[in-house]
Amino acid sequence: MKRLRQIRFTPEEQSAFLREHRKAALATIDKDGFPHVVAMNFYPKDGALYMTSYAKAQKVVNIARNPKVAVMVETGDKYSELRGVMVRGHCEIIEGEDAVRLAFAEMRRARGASNERPSAADDSAPKRVVLKISPEKITSWDHRKLSGAY
Repeated sequence: MKRLRQIRFTPEEQSAFLREHRKAALATIDKDGFPHVVAMNFYPKDGALYMTSYAKAQKVVNIARNPKVAVMVETGDKYSELRGVMVRGHCEIIEGEDAVRLAFAEMRRARGASNERPSAADDSAPKRVVLKISPEKITSWDHRKLSGAY
């Protein structure tokens, strides 16, 4: 059996992993064709990944020019503990305060935080956008499945 097939997450494991983790690396392509990678918080919903950003941020400028992005969520310290999901897809920029406030509420809900009080970030909603990443290719790995092969 090929190693990649052996360590791949099942669809259920993948969904659980993405719900369990909140931090990801978002990769966009800059104007010179180089990767631009930044740490972002995200939440999964309906098969897509969502993030918010200031509208004038470099990553948003890059996405407006080229909507192809990659997102990597990973954990583990030793090689035998590495687990992760890499999503490659297209990113849609969603504008509007209502969309941003909804995304903030979804992020709070995903963290298990109360929705009763708006966070300080809500004040920044007019300057922000929502980034919706629709997957085209997903790769996953769980090196713990190798059962001590290394």
